Amino acid sequence: MTKARLVLVDDDDGSRAAMATGLRRVGYEVVEFDAGEAALTLLASGEPADVLITDVRMPGIDGYEVVRRVRSLRPGMAVLMVTAFGDVDGAVQALQGGADDYLTKPVNLLELRKRVDLQLERNSLTRDKRELQDRLEKLVGFENIIGRSEAMQQVFERVRVVAPAPSTVLIVGESGSGKELIANAIHEHSQRSAGRFVALNCGAIPGEILEAELFGHERGAFTGAHQRRVGKLEAASGGTLFLDEISELSADLQVKLLRVLEERTIVRVGGNDEIPVDFRLLAATNRDLEGEVAAGRFRRDLYYRLKVVTIALPPLRRRVEDIPILVGHFVERFNRDLGRHVRGVAPQLLAVLRSQPWPGNVRELRNVVENMVLFCRGDELTLGDLPPEYRELGPLDAPGPADKWAPRPMAEIEKEAILKTLELTKGHRAKAAQLLDIGLRTLQRKLKEYGAASVGEDDER
Repeated sequence: MTKARLVLVDDDDGSRAAMATGLRRVGYEVVEFDAGEAALTLLASGEPADVLITDVRMPGIDGYEVVRRVRSLRPGMAVLMVTAFGDVDGAVQALQGGADDYLTKPVNLLELRKRVDLQLERNSLTRDKRELQDRLEKLVGFENIIGRSEAMQQVFERVRVVAPAPSTVLIVGESGSGKELIANAIHEHSQRSAGRFVALNCGAIPGEILEAELFGHERGAFTGAHQRRVGKLEAASGGTLFLDEISELSADLQVKLLRVLEERTIVRVGGNDEIPVDFRLLAATNRDLEGEVAAGRFRRDLYYRLKVVTIALPPLRRRVEDIPILVGHFVERFNRDLGRHVRGVAPQLLAVLRSQPWPGNVRELRNVVENMVLFCRGDELTLGDLPPEYRELGPLDAPGPADKWAPRPMAEIEKEAILKTLELTKGHRAKAAQLLDIGLRTLQRKLKEYGAASVGEDDER
C-alpha cells in the first residue's frame, strides 16, 4: 500500500522530531518545517502532500494563517492543528479556521497516528465519491447513450450481452464516436461495477513516462520520482481498466502489457517485487489494428488477447438519423449549463447538420451545438447560428422533402462520398482525406481505382 506524504510544521525542534519519528516508524513520509512560510512554499509548488500537521503558536505567520492559506492553495487537503494543552478556545478557533481536527500538547504519538489515519480514510472516501459523481455526470449506462438508429441498437445489444461477462473487449471507432462512453457503460453493468473505472489514453502521454503511468514507480526510480506511486494497472484492481488508443503503445510496452495479461502481476518501475493485479481490460482504438499487425507495428499475440469481443462504433455520418435527437439532447444540456433558453431548432439547420461529414463525430457535433446555443440571440437555432466555418462549408447534399433513399452497394456509396468531398474541398486531397477520416494514401489509391487519379492533382503540387 502506498503511504501518504505528511507536511509537519512546528518551531519546537524536540516536539517536531518526536512527531516525525513516530509517524515515520509506521511508514509515512514526513517533510519537516520549522516555519509556516517554508511549508506554504512547498505546497504552492504543487509537490504531493496528503495531510498538513501544524502547530498554532510559531514565529512569523501562526498556524491559523497557515491553515487559511492552505485552504486557498489546497482546498481538499486534510489539516491537523496542534494546540496548547487544555486550550479549548484555541481548539474551537482551529476548527472554525478550517482545520479538520486538532490535538493538544504534549502530543500522544499513538493518538496522532490514529488521527492521521482517520483523515486519510476520509480523503479516500471523498475521492471515491468525487469519482463516482464524475462518472454519473457522464452519459454512462448504454440506455443513456443517445442513439435510436439501427446501427446503435446493435451496439447496445452487444453491450447488454458482454457487460456481465468477464471477457476482454476491444472497442473500435473513429475519434469522438463515444468509445469511452461505451467502456463506461460496460463497466457500470458488469460484476465489477462496485470497483473503480480507471481510464488512460495511451496516445496522450509521452512514451517515456507512459510506462510509469501504467505500472507505477518506486521512490527514486527516476528524476522527479519523489515518492512511490501506484500505476493504472494496480489502481484498477477489483475494477475495470480502459486503455484508449492502445495502438499507440510502443513495442516494448506491448510486450510488458501482454505479460501482465498472462501472469496478472506487475513490477513497478524501479522496483523488484511482483504485485498481483486483478482487473478487467477494455481497450479502444481508432486505427485498423489488423493493418497495424500486418505492418509490424502491433503484436499479433497481443491483438488476439484484446479482440475476444469486438464492438465497432459507427461514425456519425453513418447514423445521421440520430443527429436530430443528439442536437435536441445537447440543446437541453447547454441551456442548463449556459443559462440559455433555446426552445427549438429550424428544420433547415437540421438538414445542413445531417449533411455534414462530421470527422470529429458526436464530440464535434456537441461542440458545434454548444457554440450555437452560447451565441444564439433568439429562442430558435437557425442557419445563421452556425459557426462561420460550417456556413462556408455548406451542405454536401442537403436533403429536401422529396428526397428518397434507396439501398446501394457500399463501394458505390464510398465512391460518391469521396468524390463529393473532393468537390467540397475544391480538389484539395489532404483536406478531403481529413474530412473522410482516411489516410491520404488510401484516398489516392481509391481515386486510381475510380479512374480519377488526376482529380485534385494540381492542388497537390
